[in-house]
Amino acid sequence: MFTPKYPPQDTAPAPTTSAPNAYSPMPYVPAPAPAPVPNRPTVQLTAGSTLALAAGGGALVLVVGTVLVSMLLAVAITAASVAVCAVTVRSILKSDRR
Repeated sequence: MFTPKYPPQDTAPAPTTSAPNAYSPMPYVPAPAPAPVPNRPTVQLTAGSTLALAAGGGALVLVVGTVLVSMLLAVAITAASVAVCAVTVRSILKSDRR
């Protein structure tokens, strides 16, 4: 069942032979040097732009902090409501056993 079945020798295709190619080495050509990057002017921060960056960073910190605190508050409220539900269910089950 798992043995290969070969075709008879007379129907097998004839093997093709090709002459080996003669070895011709390619000469080494180094890659061209990258073009020099022009010197760019440095960014000059003035007092106004520094103040604007600081105010923007502070606003970003306040917004992210507000979002994180509100998420923490939502988790705390959910945990408290689940605890109240658990105490209520336990109280109901305990009163039914009496």
